[in-house]
Amino acid sequence: MVANVGGFDRVLRFVAGIVLILVPFVAPSVPALGGLGNWTWLIGAVGVVMLLTAAFRFCPAYPLLGINTCGRG
Repeated sequence: MVANVGGFDRVLRFVAGIVLILVPFVAPSVPALGGLGNWTWLIGAVGVVMLLTAAFRFCPAYPLLGINTCGRG
């Protein structure tokens, strides 16, 4: 696994991951998010994946798309 997630991308994934993980717990108390139902848990799972890709600095979709934000060759 070669690192393909750069610094800014990593921070963005970390912040977005935390926010998405909190959605299932906050959604019932927010009327605008209350209608999501079971989708909230899927959103939380996406947040976990984003945190993992930030932690390991590797996104499995990036090689398929030819993207590398890491800056290393």
